[in-house]
Order: sequence, then structure tokens, then C-alpha cells
Amino acid sequence: MDRSRPHARRPLAVLLTATAVAAAGVTALTPDARAADADLARNGSFETGLDGWNCPAGATVTSPVHSGASALKATPAGSDNARCAQTVTVKPDSAYTLSGYVRGAYVYLGASGTGTTDVSTWTQSAPDWQKLTTTFRTGPSTTRVTIYTHGWYGTGAYHADDITLVGPGGETGQPPAPPTGLTASGATSTSVALSWSPAAGATSYAVYRDGARIRTVTGTSTTVTGLSPSTAYAFQVAALNDAGESARSATVTATTSAPDSGGGDSGLPEHALVGYLHASFANGSGYTRLADVPDSWDVIDLAFGEPTSVTSGDIRFERCPATECPGVESDAEFKAAIRAKQAAGKKVLISIGGQNGQVRLTTTAARDTFVSSVSRIIDEYGLDGLDIDFEGHSLSLDTGDTDFRNPKTPVIVNLISALKTLKAKYGDDFVLTMAPETFFVQLGHQFYGSGPWGGQDPRAGAYLPVIHALRDDLTLLHVQDYNSGPIMGLDGQYHSMGGADFHIAMTDMLLTGFPVAGDANRVFPPLRPDQVAIGMPATVNAGNGHVSPAEVVKTLNCLTRNTDCGSYRTHGTWPSLRGLMTWSINWDRFGGWEFQRTFDGYFG
Repeated sequence: MDRSRPHARRPLAVLLTATAVAAAGVTALTPDARAADADLARNGSFETGLDGWNCPAGATVTSPVHSGASALKATPAGSDNARCAQTVTVKPDSAYTLSGYVRGAYVYLGASGTGTTDVSTWTQSAPDWQKLTTTFRTGPSTTRVTIYTHGWYGTGAYHADDITLVGPGGETGQPPAPPTGLTASGATSTSVALSWSPAAGATSYAVYRDGARIRTVTGTSTTVTGLSPSTAYAFQVAALNDAGESARSATVTATTSAPDSGGGDSGLPEHALVGYLHASFANGSGYTRLADVPDSWDVIDLAFGEPTSVTSGDIRFERCPATECPGVESDAEFKAAIRAKQAAGKKVLISIGGQNGQVRLTTTAARDTFVSSVSRIIDEYGLDGLDIDFEGHSLSLDTGDTDFRNPKTPVIVNLISALKTLKAKYGDDFVLTMAPETFFVQLGHQFYGSGPWGGQDPRAGAYLPVIHALRDDLTLLHVQDYNSGPIMGLDGQYHSMGGADFHIAMTDMLLTGFPVAGDANRVFPPLRPDQVAIGMPATVNAGNGHVSPAEVVKTLNCLTRNTDCGSYRTHGTWPSLRGLMTWSINWDRFGGWEFQRTFDGYFG
């Protein structure tokens, strides 16, 4: 995941030189502290978590600490330097001293918005706690300053503790009056839209659900997601500014609707096991005949249909030749096995794409060819539907295409149109599934396309407009929770493969919804739990991110029963979560059917 920042990076040496020059020009504080001076930093010792800090890549830890019981740990990743910041009310034309203790390589402490010269101090290497100190004077009209700490790209985690800003406190005034006009509208089975009138002097608003504060927003509207169907909720809002929080508004109640049963349930069992069958190639897992796939597998994805060229849209399904796959069945036997699986209530789909099958529908002609060629495969083998497993560079967003709700990029628009055409052609029983990687879905919470200034990987979040446009037609989404880098969850922390925590956090995002590119006005709505299965590798040979059966059970317990959740707290409990997907049936057979046995043991 090579994503650059919106603005070009300067060499490290240049930044360090500029920092030293800026610091040299600042008027120092007098040695004698004035009686009016105070420590203005809120929760600088991180004893109350990240309260007061905006720290998307940070978390509090109990070791190592400089003093007290907690300290900050923040981890740079990709184009993120793990900045943690808070804005403090100050007095114009006044002197301040900013200090803090840090550990790590290339750790920075600074202040911006001073109205004079913004300052920063740093250490190249601090294997143990090291104190950083810098000073500045505010401008003649400056009343707010942002203090921050950050690391450097790719240099690992850093720690910070006991951050102080000493100087005269500014005038904070009075908290605003409570908001008025709170209304609830647009209730779905899992969400409610709220809006209210602006409160004079408010800089943000706190939203409460059933008496608990659930989020803070800067505008006068928000959509609360992750709710349970057919349930009444009570909502309030309060206005915030530097002086504090207002009393809460009058309460409004809203009841979510009953679960929506639309979108292609298509006869699947309450909990389904989905697997890919290597039908067109062989690898170290060995060939498995379709008739030999155990009855536990409810959805069988035939891998893969691939294009004649990247942009042709012409999809072909070639079965594995006997020279490559000893024991491969004849076409007649293969088709008979499909009919037998269907007679037993199973769904057999053609999966398009895969690692080597790049598909880019750049033109309407390619779109139409895609529809006709996929239809021929479905008709020839009598299949139940289609799985979209576009990887690599199949989907990316053109520069300036920033709203997942209204995509403009041809490869996105044409794919949506093609899938809607296929769904309409085959009717409500047509099974449509998707298997994107986390890069194309959950990463969209942080980065979407090339970004507002360009420079980001245009593939980031590129599946979101496709999923959103087809959510009423989509039978299953099973994101590949493997071969993934760290992804930021709804808790503002990065989550990595290797345990239940990753699967819980990634699935919670799909079932709760999330702001796209951090924009609270562009929220990807939650999917129904019956539309979601969790993608996992069957064995350590199948892909990076394999977890033990015990971790699979912890994942399912947390999401369906609210037990075994560990440190991550979900935004709901979903007993109707559809199930599990794995790459692949062949690898699971190679591994003694461990994945299948875990599923059967859990769901019965």
C-alpha cells in the first residue's frame, strides 16, 4: 500500500533544519513564572485515555510510562505520521512553554497557529524517556493554539507522556445554549437521521443515544448507524465550545423499521459456509472434483472466469486440463455435479477475476461484452449466479471522483451497470456476491481514491461505490480479511492480521457503517448482517493472515453473542451474521478440513 501524502514530502534534513531555524527566532520566557501561568494542556499525562486529544493512530498503554499509570503510543503507517493534537485556548501576545517526554526515533513536539512563528522540537533517537521543550509567543489576536506530537513515516511507534503547555490562560467565555429543533427522520432498520438548529457560539455538537454520548460532530446533522431493527431509541444533542458543554436538548424518539429482507437471500441457510473451488488451475493444494466437495459448503465459487484481455470485457471459463489437474472430471461429469449440488440446496457460482484476472470495463462496449460473455458461462453450466473477485488494478477511481454515492469513473459506472443488467436478466433468485480486499473497502474509512489533492493510491476504497449501488441486489459481501496491511477501525486504532481482533474490527465496520475518508457527511451505510460473511484463509499455505480455530470462534462469539470481544468493542451484536468464506475449498481439504470443521462445530 504505497500511498503518498496530499502534499509532497520534503527531505527529512530540510525539515529538521527549518525546525531549528524557527525555534531559534522565538523569544524565550523569563525565568520567573508568573502567578497567572498554568498548565493549559488537557490530559497531558494520558491518564484518562485520549480525552482531549485527536489521535487517530494512537492508543494509551500502561508500559512504558514516564509517570503515572498511562502514556501515549502512536504508530506511523504509510503516509500517516501518527500525529496527536489538541487545541488550547490561549491569551494574545503572551509567552508559552511547551514541554513533554518522548521515546522513540524521530519524535516531534510542536505548536501551530501561534500567530507568530510556529515551533517544533524533535529528537532523532530516544531509547529512554527524553524531555523536549520549546517556547513561543502568541500573536496580537491569537486565542487558540494547536499543540501536537508526531513521529516519522515508517520509523515505528513512538511514546509520549506528561505534555504541558505553561502560560496564561485565555478567556473561554460561557458554554453555548442547548440546541433546539432536534428532529429524527429517515429511519431504516439500522439507522436514524438527526438534524437540529445551530446554537450560537457552538463549535461542535455531542450526540447522545439513550443517555450515552456516542459521537461529536461539527455540523447540525448526522446519521446514527449500527442500530437494531424494530427498536425505539431516544436521542439528544448538546452544544460544545472552548468553555464547555451546554445542557442537552429536548429528547426525540425514533423507532427503526423491521429488517429488510430484500437483496437476494436466494435460499441460503441461516448461516452459510462459502468456499472457492480451483476449477480452472492447479497449485500445491491439489485438484478437488466438484462432486467430492462435502455437503457443508453452501456456496461454491468456481475459480476463475478471466478476460481475454484487461479491457475487452470478454470473460472465458476454461476448465483445468488433465495434464495440469490429474483426475479432473469431464465436462458432462462437471455439469452433473453442479446439478447434484443444486438439488441438495447448494449454490454454484462463477467467480470472475482473481489475482491474475484483471478486468477493466473502460467502455460501454466492454460492459456489454461482459454481460453477454458472463451470461453464456452461466447458461452453459446452469449456474446460480456470479461472484466478483476483482483485485489488483481492476478498480480504481479517476482524479476528482470523491463521492462514493455518485461515482463518475467509467470502470466503476460500467461495472455497476453490468451487474444490474445481469441481476435484472436472471431475476430475484440470482445470487450476487463480492470478495474485495480490505484495501478496496475498509481502507476507504481513511483514504478514498486519489484524495482531494491527488497523490493517494486511486484504488483505495474503490469497491465502495459498487457495493453501495448494488446493496439492494447483493446477496453476500465477504471481504478478504487476509493479505492485508494494518487498517484503521472505528475505534481510531490500527488493526493487523493474525487474531480475532482484526476480523472483529473489519466486520464491525461493515455492519455499523463508517465515514468515507473521515467525512462525517459521507457515511457508507451499514449492510444487513445476513449480507455479510467473513473471509479467512483456510490454512497457513492459503494466504497471509491465517488464524487458529480458537480465534475463529472468538470472532464469531464477539459478533454474534457479544462475548470474547477482547479489547475491541463492537457497535452492536449480530446473531444473524451470515457466516464464513474461505480461500479455498482445495486448501481446506489439504489442511484436513479444519476450517469446515470449525464452522460446523460452531453453527451445527
